[in-house]
Amino acid sequence: MDMEAGQQATRSLTVTRDMVEAYAGITGDYNPLHFDEEFASRTRFGRLVAQGGIATGLLHALVAMDLPGPGSVFTKQEWSFPAPVYIGDVITATGTIAAAFPRRSMARMEFTVVNQDGIEVLRGDATVLQMRPWG
Repeated sequence: MDMEAGQQATRSLTVTRDMVEAYAGITGDYNPLHFDEEFASRTRFGRLVAQGGIATGLLHALVAMDLPGPGSVFTKQEWSFPAPVYIGDVITATGTIAAAFPRRSMARMEFTVVNQDGIEVLRGDATVLQMRPWG
């Protein structure tokens, strides 16, 4: 795909307890904020939250599968998390190409992730590289 400023893609998922458990199994992130309801209830979050990697993983899928698409990877990322993602939330990621560098097959992208109530749970930007097979 030829990358141009202004191109945009979205991708959504429903965060489940199974996802949180699978993510912990892969990464070792068994923080009590994700698994101990009593502990989480006594924090500012008030209940169990998903690991931030689940939201950023949605961005990885968006870049690798939607925009720029297959063969694309991140080379630099900067994220902030203004609100938590709770188990049961439906999160929607939007990625927008802010600047394209076609000769280098690279782009700078801006991202937001919002929950089902429109609350922003992640914002950031990244540089992506669209890999193309040789030959």
